[in-house]
Amino acid sequence: MVSFIVYYNDLWVACLLRRRKYSAHEALLDIRTSDIVIISATNRRVTFKRGLGAFRHPMNQEPHTYNQQLLSTAPGGLGAQPSMSHMALEFIRDGDVVGLGTGRAATAFVHALGQAVKAGLRVTAVSTSQATAALATQLGIPLATLDEVTHIDVTFDGADEVDPRLDLIKGYGGALVREKIVAASSRRLIILVGAEKLVQVLGSRGILPVEIVPFGLPLCRRSLTELGCRPAVRQHDGQPFVTDNGNYILDCSISPLPDPAPFEQAILGVPGVVGTGLFIGMADTVLVQDGDTVTVQQRRDP
Repeated sequence: MVSFIVYYNDLWVACLLRRRKYSAHEALLDIRTSDIVIISATNRRVTFKRGLGAFRHPMNQEPHTYNQQLLSTAPGGLGAQPSMSHMALEFIRDGDVVGLGTGRAATAFVHALGQAVKAGLRVTAVSTSQATAALATQLGIPLATLDEVTHIDVTFDGADEVDPRLDLIKGYGGALVREKIVAASSRRLIILVGAEKLVQVLGSRGILPVEIVPFGLPLCRRSLTELGCRPAVRQHDGQPFVTDNGNYILDCSISPLPDPAPFEQAILGVPGVVGTGLFIGMADTVLVQDGDTVTVQQRRDP
């Protein structure tokens, strides 16, 4: 089986060929006639359709043959649907510093990255939680702290809500403050979600996590109630959930937020509040899995 990439009709296309050898002309014919599925790219959206392949995007002007070969060995073989996490690998250059999020989507991506590192991709990772760091270590992904790197090239994380502007609510996994610090330290933040996480207005799912200093719990609870929230201390095994920072999380019941920025500033003005799950203007790219299709959405500059 031969793996290669060609440029065809303004697209980078990765092909896996069952036959022994192809000339360039034969390869192009094969793209048009075989079961290889070409990925479409228009303006700010890129849609992955069934099959294996690379796509051209602003971060990588050329695709990585390495990553495509990795995809070719994914479970299911030729013609199988690569996971969104494996597709996300296309945003990584060899030698990048990569931020690793926390939660289910981030965990799936860390597993895919571990496969890539095992196959030869060179990266250094910065984790947003102890749980993600432990998984990365188990998978052989080299780790560093923020003190040990000068920058983070790209961070991959999940989200609990994504609105049409690509603003987010995060924090259901309990790592919102470290996730925000790593995201703010990154040149690019890429979010991986299922279609069910898309909302027209942030707050539609009704919960906004807010991390607070435990000593400030009485004041924070009163103040957030006055701001219209209904805060409840997140529990774990019958005790308050404690973040990696040693803090509590108030899960605040809220109404939809057409203009979330002023609301966030009001919350941040409460002494004892460390951070909120609102990520306004931070995500650059969102990959959305809907069945066997992954759509890439890019932030539109104002």
